[in-house]
Amino acid sequence: MSENAQKKLKLIFKFVHYFEDVCYNRMYKKILQRGDNVIKKEMIAMLLAGGQGSRLGVLTQKVAKPAVSFGGKYRIIDFPLSNCINSGVDTVGVLTQYQPLRLNTHIGIGIPWDLDRNVGGVTILPPYEKSKGSDWYTGTANAIFQNLEYMETYNPDYVLILSGDHIYKMDYEVMLEYHKANNADVTIAAMPVPIEEASRFGIVITDDNNRITEFEEKPANPRSNLASMGIYIFSWPALKEALIKLSEEPGCDFGKHIIPYCHGKGDRIFAYEYNGYWKDVGTLGSYWEANMELIDIIPEFNLYEEYWKIYTKSDIIPPQYIAEDAVIERSIIGEGSEIHGEIYNSVIGAGVIINPGAVIRDSIIMRDCEIGAGATVDKAIVAEDTTIGAGCAIGVGEYMPSKYDPKVYQFDLVTIGEHSMIPENVKVGKNTAISGVTTAEDYPDGALASGDYIIKAGGVR
Repeated sequence: MSENAQKKLKLIFKFVHYFEDVCYNRMYKKILQRGDNVIKKEMIAMLLAGGQGSRLGVLTQKVAKPAVSFGGKYRIIDFPLSNCINSGVDTVGVLTQYQPLRLNTHIGIGIPWDLDRNVGGVTILPPYEKSKGSDWYTGTANAIFQNLEYMETYNPDYVLILSGDHIYKMDYEVMLEYHKANNADVTIAAMPVPIEEASRFGIVITDDNNRITEFEEKPANPRSNLASMGIYIFSWPALKEALIKLSEEPGCDFGKHIIPYCHGKGDRIFAYEYNGYWKDVGTLGSYWEANMELIDIIPEFNLYEEYWKIYTKSDIIPPQYIAEDAVIERSIIGEGSEIHGEIYNSVIGAGVIINPGAVIRDSIIMRDCEIGAGATVDKAIVAEDTTIGAGCAIGVGEYMPSKYDPKVYQFDLVTIGEHSMIPENVKVGKNTAISGVTTAEDYPDGALASGDYIIKAGGVR
């Protein structure tokens, strides 16, 4: 290129850069003039995902409940996140606290859910140091209050409050239209539950127009079976006013404090009745049941619908391998699994190895586990990266009450925490809990009796 041509090219570049700078400066001045209204979202979601999930026992000793594996492929938080993007909600704040590492790694910048946005998208919101000191999230509403600044950034008309530990599909846009049609200050998603279980929930009583006339948080003697699902839409002024007013309330909670406060001052509160599938997987029994319902002949909760997909972070792993003499009946088998044994009515995660002669029945085996040759596993939940030795018999004998924690372990299940190891040829009874690398010396006479437990160093207690 000649010297003259080089000079002309430099002049062109200078002009282009000057033009870009002028345009940028003009745009920036307009942004400053417009102020807080630059970013405007009709509705944003605040997803509460910081719970310990203590009722899941050893499954949550090293991971938050929303990050627990589900359905052989997913994690629990995938369901509310997928609901958000399927409903057109593209701004989600995820409030984390307990054991957040795996949850943060899973969510990343939100690519699997199309939430990697320049404006909005997904944002992880842990507790943080403030000028007046630092506070842990002490209640559901307190966690939202500590993130007022985040919400104000988007100047929303409405705020959707969600829990990160429920399995369901819901179009939040339909719920928002219902909220608008009723000119509501607060709309609570609710569904009928068996009256004998109603005392576990917040219970609402409504008039003929579905306006809530009474709200009781976990009443001893419920007068209604219409239960709050822990899903709320607030008009932003009503939410902001209530959060600020109750900011000093210890352990400020939506069910115990915010909803009664809004009701007491005469806010328009409506129940949005939901009749689809919804499962609170907060106990070992409900978690096991929800997984088993995926493999029913006609599943109550269908993962295979094209119009409402559940998105998740997918690893690059090889396809599954099914050996010639393997037997599989009514089960979900994850990618990268290697199956040589027999599997009946079970959910098998990714990267699992079932060795020859092993038999799995009515169980959940999470990713990267290995079941030894000739082992049997009956009605168990086996967490990630666990090895069960050859010849083991898991889930034998008769049910006995738990010696460890009867409130958590009250189901006919064997529960094994992640990164555990069970030595060869031991027998494990029903309603037991195991966590950590165990050896033959941990099993007197080669067995763990029903209702008993082994918690090694680094376990729950």
